[in-house]
Amino acid sequence: MSNEQNAPASGAAVPAAGEGRAREKKAGSKGPRFLRFHSIRTRGMVVGTGMMFLAVVLALAAYSLSLRASTLSAARASLQAKAETASVFFSGYINRTYAEYFQSAYSYAENFEAKDSLELQFLNPMGVVQISSSGISAGTVPSSYDVRTALQSGKISFWQGRSSATGERLMAVSAPLSSADGTIIGVMRYITSLTLIDRVINRSVLTAVAMGLAVLAVVIISNLYFLRTITEPIASLTAMARRIAEGSYGTHVEKVHDDEIGELTDTINDMSQKLSVAERVQTEFISSVSHELRTPLTAITGWSETIAYDPAIQGDSRRGLEIITREAGRLTKMVEELLEFTRIQDGRFTLHVSTVDVGGMVEDCMFTYSELFRHQGLKVAYMPPEEDIPPIPGDPERLSQVVLNVLDNACKYGKNGKRIDVDLRADEENVYISIRDYGPGIPPAELPMVKKKFFKGSSKERGSGIGLAVCDEIVARHNGRLDIRNAEGGGVRVTITLPKK
Repeated sequence: MSNEQNAPASGAAVPAAGEGRAREKKAGSKGPRFLRFHSIRTRGMVVGTGMMFLAVVLALAAYSLSLRASTLSAARASLQAKAETASVFFSGYINRTYAEYFQSAYSYAENFEAKDSLELQFLNPMGVVQISSSGISAGTVPSSYDVRTALQSGKISFWQGRSSATGERLMAVSAPLSSADGTIIGVMRYITSLTLIDRVINRSVLTAVAMGLAVLAVVIISNLYFLRTITEPIASLTAMARRIAEGSYGTHVEKVHDDEIGELTDTINDMSQKLSVAERVQTEFISSVSHELRTPLTAITGWSETIAYDPAIQGDSRRGLEIITREAGRLTKMVEELLEFTRIQDGRFTLHVSTVDVGGMVEDCMFTYSELFRHQGLKVAYMPPEEDIPPIPGDPERLSQVVLNVLDNACKYGKNGKRIDVDLRADEENVYISIRDYGPGIPPAELPMVKKKFFKGSSKERGSGIGLAVCDEIVARHNGRLDIRNAEGGGVRVTITLPKK
């Protein structure tokens, strides 16, 4: 069976198994959108404190509800016990004359000891208050259902609600008073205000809230301390890892805790040390090879130039000799760049600072490459500064090396644009040398990497990948900047910024 028969129909894209798993893993690692934070400390505080806050709120709600229910239940039980005791007491008077019953009820209400917290009422079978311990409600008809229920069922009835007159929360219990033949001759009713009970409940809830806030404060402080012991070592490790990524091999970070983070610290320190050793071996190897290559390359270049004066060398032989001379020169330049790189790596790279005539230096560099520009068919447009730029401090040889390298790259990579713009200007603090080509430009993904050592990108042009790294080091040691970016309309613009002081 052919490969075409196994291919998916209609051009459907079928991802590889590994790619699908990686995508699923990446998607699964995002977590809920509301928990996506860029800081461990923020995430820890939101999650840990948020969960504790929720637990405290739920606990306080449960405590408040249970306290209210138990307190009201106890108040109800107390009223029921009073009502049962009093109804038994008055059952003896009910079997006598009504006058004796009324007089006994009146006397009991007058001498009622709990007048400050309870109101005692005696009602007739019509639900009208005849006697009241407060004297205010006598002659009224309560609108609550407990009286009607007690008269109809012959059993103790409860009611809880708000007073229609004052809006105060009340609790009432009504106990029917029956004669010996079972006839209900009245109702004894206890009424109590729930304001005091609510006040006690609220005081207890506020105490619980204060305790909950204290617990929450302790949790927040402990979380902050715990997260600090995690985030600060991680921040130190991140800073050191960033320095290692930038080439500062061999740096170490102090181990603070003997835990998983401490183990990570030891691992990164060991990695940094091993990278330092590998970098040193690489630098020594490059330096050794570069020095060994200089002698034979000098001999090849010298003899090729000597033989070129022989008029007997013609045709393909002369063409091959020109190729040898050109390639030997290219290798010599590469060797020099490698030697510059090793000097930077081992600290032997120095500047010989004097004064630099920037305008004259740029014009000399353009004149040096004028024959190359003519050979490549490139037109160079130079825009001199409007005013003379005074000399600035710097190493003339090193700065010329930077400008020549940038011009060489513009010629090499932008030759298809057939044009190079060179612009020189200055302000109060800096001098700016701008060189732009009109070639294909640099792919955006490669732009941040062009100044990294040994980075060559996707271009087919040959090179060592060291030139821009050396130029960036030279400019940086002059306290300047080397900016490389794609220009509008195509091509690359390189700007060398040098301070006047």
